[in-house]
Amino acid sequence: MSATTPTAQLSEAGVSIWLDDLSRDRLNQGTLQKLIDEKNVVGVTTNPSIFEAAITKGHAYDEQLQELAGRGADVETAVFEITTRDVTDGCDLFAPIAEATGGQDGRVSIEVDPRLARDTDGTVASAKKLSAKVNRGNVYIKIPATVEGLEAISATLAEGISVNVTLIFSLERYRAVINAFQVGIERAKENGKDLSTIHSVASFFVSRVDTEIDKQLDAIGTDEAKALKGKAGLANARLAYQVFEEQFATERWQVLAAAGAHAQRPLWASTGVKDPAYPDTLYVTELVAPNVVNTMPEKTLDATFDHGVVTGNTIAGTYDESNELLDKLENLGVSYNAVVEKLETEGLDKFVASWNELLGHLKDALEAATPVKSEA
Repeated sequence: MSATTPTAQLSEAGVSIWLDDLSRDRLNQGTLQKLIDEKNVVGVTTNPSIFEAAITKGHAYDEQLQELAGRGADVETAVFEITTRDVTDGCDLFAPIAEATGGQDGRVSIEVDPRLARDTDGTVASAKKLSAKVNRGNVYIKIPATVEGLEAISATLAEGISVNVTLIFSLERYRAVINAFQVGIERAKENGKDLSTIHSVASFFVSRVDTEIDKQLDAIGTDEAKALKGKAGLANARLAYQVFEEQFATERWQVLAAAGAHAQRPLWASTGVKDPAYPDTLYVTELVAPNVVNTMPEKTLDATFDHGVVTGNTIAGTYDESNELLDKLENLGVSYNAVVEKLETEGLDKFVASWNELLGHLKDALEAATPVKSEA
């Protein structure tokens, strides 16, 4: 590796480093720009939990809350205005990277209201509204990969809107997501959209798989079970990369690629280690391959920059071993299908809970704010 830091080495190996966080303080104080300059960050992802944490801490949003209170904005309007302003400013910050990479990186994601995750039409309407409000070519609209979300993904892409598909846990659902993506690109082509301007990533969650499966392995309690701890998340993600390679080598995809379409890249999400017994860079250095994104919480990014050991592609040649690992889990009574279904439900519930907490906080903040009348 000719690059000098682990994060630079990751970039050289084909991994786009995105930060799994955004706040007005990060934007205003220059700390996000510093991560771009020093730690090879080329994009940002957000979710309801991130916004809930950002907006409920400190005073960075007080001025906008006073302005919103002054015009009598309700809480739904407030959360829309506040989150889209941060994302718009983030898009502007990353615009040079977006331009330099042809739109592949320099991306900032904003998620549709998580309460709409089981509502196809509501998700599409929300995606269009968010895209129009931010009005930046490098925004990603995040749509959860529920069964109801699959058609919403296709419909949103068909409008020429770039999509980050989130909360993917299973290989079966990932295949369905890729199909929904390709359907959307096919429709966009029929609609006369410029396919070269449409981008997408598929966010495949990693550490939460280990958290749930490790719990079940501990309950089984045998030496054989304990020997499999901390391995399922990597195996699952590596097999997802195999799916990516297969599905974007088909004749169907080649037709779209010839028309200017960009492949939907896998994005490793939930890459912060939950178990302190595991190396803190586990879900970074062991998931290196070309054409992937790794979105990291800052703690994981810092650990990777400080002591991550990047040895090149750590996914190639792992597929047989990964399949064997999942088979061993099934033989021990750990149901893959039950695990991934539980994780999707819990992930959605967490986002909805964070969103509701945020709405409650903003309602109180609007009521407490000293209204500032906007000038006519």
